[in-house]
Amino acid sequence: MSTATAPVPTLTEVLRAATAELAAAFVPTPQVDAELLAAHVLGIGRGELSAAVFRGDAIEASAAAELSHLIARRAAREPLQHLTGVAPFRHLELRVGPGVFVPRPETESVAQIAIDLLRAVAGPEPVAVDLGTGSGAIALSLATEVPHARVHAAENSVDAFIWTKENFALVGAPNARLAFIDLEHAFPELDGTVSVLVSNPPYVPDDAIPRDPEVRLWDPPVALYGGADGLDVVRTLSRVGLRLVHPGGSIVIEHGELQGAAIRGILTADGWSAAATHPDLTLRDRTTTAVRS
Repeated sequence: MSTATAPVPTLTEVLRAATAELAAAFVPTPQVDAELLAAHVLGIGRGELSAAVFRGDAIEASAAAELSHLIARRAAREPLQHLTGVAPFRHLELRVGPGVFVPRPETESVAQIAIDLLRAVAGPEPVAVDLGTGSGAIALSLATEVPHARVHAAENSVDAFIWTKENFALVGAPNARLAFIDLEHAFPELDGTVSVLVSNPPYVPDDAIPRDPEVRLWDPPVALYGGADGLDVVRTLSRVGLRLVHPGGSIVIEHGELQGAAIRGILTADGWSAAATHPDLTLRDRTTTAVRS
């Protein structure tokens, strides 16, 4: 008497079911997320995954079970980056997880503005500061893309700092320095020497609860909420920037798309010059810059 064995599922079948499960949970990019999680489980890139699908490859039962578990967690709207443990940012791949803000693609345009300003500094060793560095995304981009600069990064959340330290060690930029320090009192030894101060501060108003579950349920509140109008930390950045930045140096602040005018007003009232707001690649106002008088 023969015993029938269950058919081995193909990658195509598993990915189709995973995509359907994520789509039913209203995950914004169900097919992409299913493919990224499958590639993560199999330890291959998306190109190799596509080739395996094209060949009609099967997937081992253990890998299929692991993928099913991750798909269920993603359907519950746990961030994709928490499941894979990494978040791409520009040319970097950063370690992330609970307790640290996951870097977003729109922040890459903020980093680009800071990089361009830092590259334009005439001195041989310009100084940049990233306040509230989180995962270290902006600071490590500055350090690796402007290698002749000296980059100082500050973080004051214990939970986030664990990830920041790991990313600084992973990237290994010799010109980048990380400090666990309160933002308002950061780097007094750098007073009047900084060419570019950059920050992606918490800027969500306290009563403006984000719609996306990945943000609302998983991003640390300290990295999201910035007071009644969302601009409490921006006010601190403006004051600290006047202490740190030398005349002619710049401040670069990420913010929500409707906050540019208010931030320009704060910076101008504090004595900064040439305050200007810049759009990201989706044409949403994302970054405001100003020059130290």
